Amino acid sequence: MRKWMLGTASLALLLAACSQQAAENNESPETAFPGTDQTDAAPVNEAGEVTVADAAAFLEDAEARLLEDWNYTARVFWVQANFITDDTNWLASRAGAASTELAVELANEAARYAHLDLPPDMERKLNILRNGITLPAPSTEGAAAELSEITTQLGSMYSTGTYDVDGEPADLEVLSDIIETSRDPEILQDVWQGWRTNSVEMAPLYARMVEIANEGANELGFDNLADMWLSNYDMPPAEMEAEVERLWSQVEPLYEQLHCHVRAGLNDEYGDAVQPATGPIRADLLGNMWAQQWSNIYDLVAPEGAADDGLDVTALLEAQGYTAEDMVRTGEAFFSSLGFDPLPETFWTRSLITQPRDRTVVCHASAWDIDAVDDIRIKMCTAVNGEDFQTVHHELGHNYYQRAYSTQDFLFRGGAHDGFHEAIGDFVGLSITPEYLQAIGLIDEVPSADADLGILMRQALDKIAFLPFGLMMDQWRWGVLRGDTPPEEYNSSWWELRTRYQGITPPGGSRPGDAFDPGAKYHIPNNTPYLRYFLSFIMQFQFHQAACEMAGWEGPLHRCSIYGNEEVGQRFLAMMEMGQSQPWPDALEAFTGTREMDGSAIIAYFAPLMEYLEEQNADRQCGW
Repeated sequence: MRKWMLGTASLALLLAACSQQAAENNESPETAFPGTDQTDAAPVNEAGEVTVADAAAFLEDAEARLLEDWNYTARVFWVQANFITDDTNWLASRAGAASTELAVELANEAARYAHLDLPPDMERKLNILRNGITLPAPSTEGAAAELSEITTQLGSMYSTGTYDVDGEPADLEVLSDIIETSRDPEILQDVWQGWRTNSVEMAPLYARMVEIANEGANELGFDNLADMWLSNYDMPPAEMEAEVERLWSQVEPLYEQLHCHVRAGLNDEYGDAVQPATGPIRADLLGNMWAQQWSNIYDLVAPEGAADDGLDVTALLEAQGYTAEDMVRTGEAFFSSLGFDPLPETFWTRSLITQPRDRTVVCHASAWDIDAVDDIRIKMCTAVNGEDFQTVHHELGHNYYQRAYSTQDFLFRGGAHDGFHEAIGDFVGLSITPEYLQAIGLIDEVPSADADLGILMRQALDKIAFLPFGLMMDQWRWGVLRGDTPPEEYNSSWWELRTRYQGITPPGGSRPGDAFDPGAKYHIPNNTPYLRYFLSFIMQFQFHQAACEMAGWEGPLHRCSIYGNEEVGQRFLAMMEMGQSQPWPDALEAFTGTREMDGSAIIAYFAPLMEYLEEQNADRQCGW
């Protein structure tokens, strides 16, 4: 999945940015960094109590300090991500530690005002300060520096990992390409296992990081970091966990049918010796390094007669001679068609759109808000293909959201919850329909409804296949962070969850005793909470259904595109401009008319495919 960077006032993003940096540093930060000067303790009145006026003064000072720190830290991280050297790693580690210390200081200070009867906006800001740190360090001397050193080292181990192929070191881009294109099970197994050798040494570092971060969460009044993360959804943690399970129960039947059909296609391709007709699916056969999205094996499972539906976006882009920049400008044009202002000129002069040949960069696609106003950028090693065409629309969604809420108070410059930020761009991506492709000149004629099953299958292999993966990632971390999963069970717990929810199994059977397979996925060593992605995959369809109803669309939901609809764009923008200033149900209601996240739109969108899958699976033994 893609990651967005520095686009919310939530302090979580300061730490997420820090944790993706790529080196070790043994120095403690100095207070010379902007925004890190310590303030006196909260003022008190003559009776020794803090007041509402004191809280207001504290928040005004806190937002000013955070904005100053943001402007410095964002630039440090941007430079480090685009020029990975010992020196930039050193700077990133120090800046990250300084930001952590500032975040912890302000979070602890915010707790002093929790007992006051405050206006809702002030209470919300205090909660954001207290709850919004992804990895809180305790206030003990040296803790923030150690935490920063560990997260920087973990990020480095991931970003610089390689595995030898034909005697030459291959990075993740090369290894992923093999997984996506090869149909040789021996090669697939070798590459799949080889990438995971890079994460073995992460395990003890990760365990120590968990210890430190839990100490920090305890100091802020939480039992553990898992509960702290779950406290960011305007409801108690236990209720949020129950909400996630409710949403999964709505879409699980569709996933089970898709799994059953895909397994049958893989069995036809590889035979029983490689992929049995029953039980879990071998993870390396699904066309993705993490088995999170399966569209690269579309040709093996396509509905009969739909394998060549004329909508291979990669081929269409190549035929039109698209460049990486052309793809980004096409994404901008989509948002312009909704009535949004063009991207600032600085976007084009400061973004990184293609992979440089002269240096190592972090290629993981991301959207950046450098000054929390209008210096918005993307960083992508963009390839001209269908996947990156979708990714461009996704990342630009982050940028337009960042700009929309930039007039809010600093602490409200974020998504209504983190799933909103991820859902925005993918919601726009659902409008990349045949009608949209015709409108922008990629196809001459819109395929008939006969092609719809193929279109839906392609979508399901990305969208539906992802859902259990998006769910189990943080379920694994919640167990780790709560102490229910000790370090010696990190990997076994990972595979227990992957098998339970996804129905997959590692190639070659059991994994080595020292394996740390969670670390082979970007968001684990880089400490990006993942529940946001699961929620976004639910909400993007909910947004899409609501938008299509606004537009008066009467056809199948999967054929609806909001391209060119400024009325929908106005409603969309109004929701985005709210930022994090109101509880997320208010923002959801502003656009969809409902206050509850709901997976039923997914079922409606894929209804024709579900009918087809049930017919195909009638004589198969589904489940695992």
